[in-house]
Amino acid sequence: MASAARDWRQHGHIAFQAGDAVALEADYVVVGSGPGGSGAALILARAGFDVCVVEAGPWRDPADYPSSMLGAMRDMMPDWGATVAVGDSIMPIVQAAVVGGGTVINSAIMVRTPADVLVDWRERHGLGDLFDERAMGDQHDAVDRELAVQRTPEGTAFGANNAMLIEALQRRQLDGNAILRNVQGCQGSGACLQGCRSGAKQSTNLAWLPEVIDRGGTVISCARVDRVIIERGAALGIRGRFRHPRSRALGATVDVRARRGVVIAASAVQTPLILQRSGLRLPALGRHWRVHPGAAIVGVYDQPVDMMRGATQGAASVHFRGGIGLRDGKTYAETGENGIKIESLSLPLELLAGRAAGAGHALIERLADARHQAVWISAVRAEAEGTCRLGLFGQPNVRYKPTQRDLRALRAGSHLLAALHFESGARVVRPGVFGLPAEITPDQLHLLADGPLDNRSWTWVLSHLFGGAVMGKDPQRSVVAPDLHVRGVRRLHVACAAALPTSLGVNPQHTILAVARILAERLANGA
Repeated sequence: MASAARDWRQHGHIAFQAGDAVALEADYVVVGSGPGGSGAALILARAGFDVCVVEAGPWRDPADYPSSMLGAMRDMMPDWGATVAVGDSIMPIVQAAVVGGGTVINSAIMVRTPADVLVDWRERHGLGDLFDERAMGDQHDAVDRELAVQRTPEGTAFGANNAMLIEALQRRQLDGNAILRNVQGCQGSGACLQGCRSGAKQSTNLAWLPEVIDRGGTVISCARVDRVIIERGAALGIRGRFRHPRSRALGATVDVRARRGVVIAASAVQTPLILQRSGLRLPALGRHWRVHPGAAIVGVYDQPVDMMRGATQGAASVHFRGGIGLRDGKTYAETGENGIKIESLSLPLELLAGRAAGAGHALIERLADARHQAVWISAVRAEAEGTCRLGLFGQPNVRYKPTQRDLRALRAGSHLLAALHFESGARVVRPGVFGLPAEITPDQLHLLADGPLDNRSWTWVLSHLFGGAVMGKDPQRSVVAPDLHVRGVRRLHVACAAALPTSLGVNPQHTILAVARILAERLANGA
């Protein structure tokens, strides 16, 4: 690797560079600045190590966040949000490419890792007590304190879309709650998905990465990591290249030598690809890729809802997390792992247009009543597993197809949400299912109950990504061993959702943060 041509350390943050190579050294190189990368970097920096974080996306401060969803796709998502999974349909994958990663564009939802997941990791995946309830709980507590995690307050910051879902769940005596979120002083602007311009969301570009820099660390933005440099079975650093965030023009090369180790935290899509480009040929690499696929049900009301006023997502229910069934037009809880999580979601007009059926005048008419629409979603704790491989031209090649059980869970959840809309006073529901009317009335609810079990008929969106470089004791099924080293490579670790061996049935941000911090503490203690 090239030696440092000049002292980059004085800058703290290095953005796009053209010309001479940028070369430097650090104790630890962390690839990715989302919840996993920033969480690991923070703990290592606090332990006194020299840390360099390398991020493919740009650094945006709240004043620079775009005011539209299209702007967010341009400025803070990879390739205008064009990453997709392909099965027998094309399903969009929600991801960030920005300093702070998903913490910038998510809805700030913080849910602790369910106890049954930790038991499964210990017993079925052989991870021992490393991620037991005490260890994870301690990290969850610390994160809650540092990131101002609190329940979405009632009033302006809550909003009608969220309040209506809570009321609908309570009428049926179903568990429902205001969501815990890492926000401080939420103004209820409904713009979480494009970055919180008020700075209320405690994303890691605001809360943690400045501290890493203050402790002597460096953040390199706009730099895509091509591969990890591995020699004699040990990770020695990374090599990448700058890419301009607007023009996409390539810039200088980036070489960072790691004196102690490399931590990959680039997401369940990019982490497997980086490891593949680095020459790893582990049998489980790119496999066991899982998501929470979901779909929205739109209710149209006579009175204004104004879902863009209030928290983007402020209400949720895990009542059916353990399983959901539908029989004779009635929804019931099942025992199993193929359940759903229900959430409210405020959709910006650009996304609402993509969700609405029709074109021309029909589409315009369905957008004209946007103020009267409420959007609720069901996210499936899916059993399907996909793969994430390098495409022919280096792009992500993600293959994923929901199973019939996943489809039945989504159909049951969608039927439930439609029924809740009607019970809340909706005059029509827009299911967004091919083969069904664009709008259904209460007497047509059975059409949704009998809806098609073909994933090409549903408007899936894939969020909450897991796997591709999972942890576990079985060398045939895992990339990361229980000692938290990538198999066969010393000083190489994974600290993002790619390492999670299962899906969770809840939002993963809190889990990723806790797992990354536990990994970093072990590294800091010489493990």
